Amino acid sequence: MPDVRLLEMKTRTFIDQVDVIVRSGKGGDGAATFRREALVPFGGPDGGDGGRGGDVVFRASTHVDSLISLYYDPHLFAEDGVPGSGRKCYGRRGKDLVVDVPPGTIVTDSETGELVADILEPGQKVIIASGGAGGYGNVHFKSSVNQAPTEHTPGGDRKVHV
Repeated sequence: MPDVRLLEMKTRTFIDQVDVIVRSGKGGDGAATFRREALVPFGGPDGGDGGRGGDVVFRASTHVDSLISLYYDPHLFAEDGVPGSGRKCYGRRGKDLVVDVPPGTIVTDSETGELVADILEPGQKVIIASGGAGGYGNVHFKSSVNQAPTEHTPGGDRKVHV
């Protein structure tokens, strides 16, 4: 008689409420650099701007029917922006984090109880946490009276929702 194994059918757990930690990306810092080349005596400032931080976006999808993926991975972090560099090079923007949720999902802030979003239609996208702005490089601060500025601005803060 052949060897017969009984396979246990595992049913998928249905999760309809989950707590997640959402963090958008921080903006990249601006650069404070100066152009220095041979035969160019006064190159001047050339610091580039930092890149913008990534957003956390919830998208309604008909291919998702439960929040179980968020239950096992509750940390939703978008990518930070890259700092600027010399030669007026801008930093790269941080990648957005797009999370598929079932239509009919209601997003609330757990600390305040405030309604953040009500995602009803398939394909609807809602930005839950927007990324921080990129900082300015020292090229933005040059003027006729300040020809060699050393100041630059840091990138914008990230937004956190618990």
